[in-house]
Amino acid sequence: MFCRIAGGDTDTDFLFENASVVVFRDIHPHAPVHLLIVPKKHIRSINDVVAEDQSLLGEMIAVARDMAAREGLSASGYKLLFNVERGGGQVIFHLHLHLLGGWNR
Repeated sequence: MFCRIAGGDTDTDFLFENASVVVFRDIHPHAPVHLLIVPKKHIRSINDVVAEDQSLLGEMIAVARDMAAREGLSASGYKLLFNVERGGGQVIFHLHLHLLGGWNR
């Protein structure tokens, strides 16, 4: 599903998009602000990251930081989270980074 979303094949509203990643709101939020930072490149899980993906991971974190600022979370704080495999809570097998916050704005 995230391949279709990241590829622009759905009507998902992107809060941010560049050549490498898209950002959109989680449809089942676990926080007042719950964004997903999703690479356009399909990577199944953090366990499948290879050396050539290192810059992409750095970019995902930088985009998350910038989105946190745009959402007004920089001062109050936020969480960044990768769920890895089923035992780690991963239910969609396309790498994605959760940005959660907004509890104490």
